[in-house]
Amino acid sequence: MYLIDTNIFLEVMLSRPKKESCKDFLNLLKTGKKTGFVTEFSLYSIMLIMAGFKKEKELRIFLSSLSAYKGLSIYTSTLADKVKAVDISLNSGLDVDDSIQYSASLSLEVKGIVSFDKHFDGLGIPRVEPQNLT
Repeated sequence: MYLIDTNIFLEVMLSRPKKESCKDFLNLLKTGKKTGFVTEFSLYSIMLIMAGFKKEKELRIFLSSLSAYKGLSIYTSTLADKVKAVDISLNSGLDVDDSIQYSASLSLEVKGIVSFDKHFDGLGIPRVEPQNLT
C-alpha cells in the first residue's frame, strides 16, 4: 500500500514529461493490482492547480474517475495528523505541504510514498517513483 503524491496525478493531467510512467502506475491502481491512498489535501491541491490552468473540464473528468479506481482510497487527515504535520515541518525542514503528506503516510503505515518530490528522500518511509512499481 502506497501514498500517492499530488505530482503523480498532475504529470498525467498536465501532459508533463513523466506522464507515461505515471499513467502505467495509475492503471495498476485502477485495476486494483496495486493499492494506495491519495489524501484529500492532494485532491484540493489538484483542484486549485487545475483551476489555475483553466482546466475545470479536465478536473471534473478526473474527480469523477476516482470512484472507478479499485485500488485507490481517499484519506482525510485527522486533526492529530495536522498537528503531527506541523511538528514534522518544524523538526525536519519539510514544508507544510510535504509534511501533511508524510504525516498521512505515517498514520496509514504505507510502505512507500509514490512521488517525484526528492524532499521525501531520507525519511522513515521511502520515496518510490512510479516506473519502479510497474
